[in-house]
Amino acid sequence: MIELIRIDCEEDLKAAQAIREKVFVEEQRVPREEEIDAYEATARHYLAVVAGVPCGAARWRKTEQGVKLERFAVLAEYRNRNVGSKVLEVVLEDVMAAHAGEKIYLHAQLPAVNFYKRHGFAAEGEKFSECDIEHYKMVYKG
Repeated sequence: MIELIRIDCEEDLKAAQAIREKVFVEEQRVPREEEIDAYEATARHYLAVVAGVPCGAARWRKTEQGVKLERFAVLAEYRNRNVGSKVLEVVLEDVMAAHAGEKIYLHAQLPAVNFYKRHGFAAEGEKFSECDIEHYKMVYKG
């Protein structure tokens, strides 16, 4: 069973950041200073746990363009086990409840584009690079 925690304590935030460190900094070679940014304190964070093991993380924040979903990360050994789907489902529920009618968007890495398409997102605009990783902006169409 996948448990999703809406983070409200430092211990859970540190667990989420450790997952992001492993996925983004270690696996994908994103510079640490790009991964932990100025929005940590104001974003809404989530932690996925399976059988007591923290294994997924995400956050969202309000921007001038709407609500941006960010930092979706699942540890390698938990991928393709619906952890990412569960995290995205709960994040979308929370965002739609708190910000009904606002644009919801994200920057999807190329390998994740089809995952987000299956969950109601559509690519918008041209491919671009962030931290030397190709992305598409994707907007939630529901």
